[in-house]
Amino acid sequence: MHVPDGFIDAPVSIAAGAVAVAGVGVALRGARRELDDRTAPLAGLTAAFVFAAQMLNFPVASGTSGHLLGGALAAILVGPYTGVLCVSVVLLMQALLFADGGLTALGVNITTMALVTVLTGYGLFRLLLRVLPKTRASVSGASFAAAVVSVPAAAVAFTLIYAAGGTADVSIGKVAAAMIGVHVLIGIGEALITAVTVSSVLAVRPDLVYGARGLMKPLELRTGGRGAAEPKPSRA
Repeated sequence: MHVPDGFIDAPVSIAAGAVAVAGVGVALRGARRELDDRTAPLAGLTAAFVFAAQMLNFPVASGTSGHLLGGALAAILVGPYTGVLCVSVVLLMQALLFADGGLTALGVNITTMALVTVLTGYGLFRLLLRVLPKTRASVSGASFAAAVVSVPAAAVAFTLIYAAGGTADVSIGKVAAAMIGVHVLIGIGEALITAVTVSSVLAVRPDLVYGARGLMKPLELRTGGRGAAEPKPSRA
């Protein structure tokens, strides 16, 4: 889904850039409330995982590509504001180091792949947790649904941006069919990865999953129990 330079005209690219700057600015302020001694190291690991996942690209149409996005996963693990920052940093590094997505289209890419995925994915995740039982299975299921929806949502957002300022000689109908159709399938794969990852972290360190804080009890280390041998009283 990385948009190259020149694929979207200048006025729309500038408008998307303004949206991206505003979104990242809000995320920077909000991340101060999310980052702590537990979240900060996990945020780095999450960004590295998203970076690796996004390197797997599938060609779609006229220079665009489809791949795993990771916005929902990042938001669930480290919080929505920090999640936006993680994905935005990944997109910036990819544009600078690998020319994966144009610099003039960076605003478009951040808007679709960071802002839209986090807003739709984390919003649905929290909505589902309000109605589902407070169990690990519910958190994993909500994570799956969030990822499934977030990926095609980003494709829809890109299609709308293309309709407003696309420069390629491809009809909006073909772009919509290619982008949304492919990303529905990619969303299923990303949902599986997201659910498995969140479930795995919940199994060992539920306190590290930002989206499940207050729902899951932290693991307790017990040094004794019913099966523990009791010391025998000493005889005088």
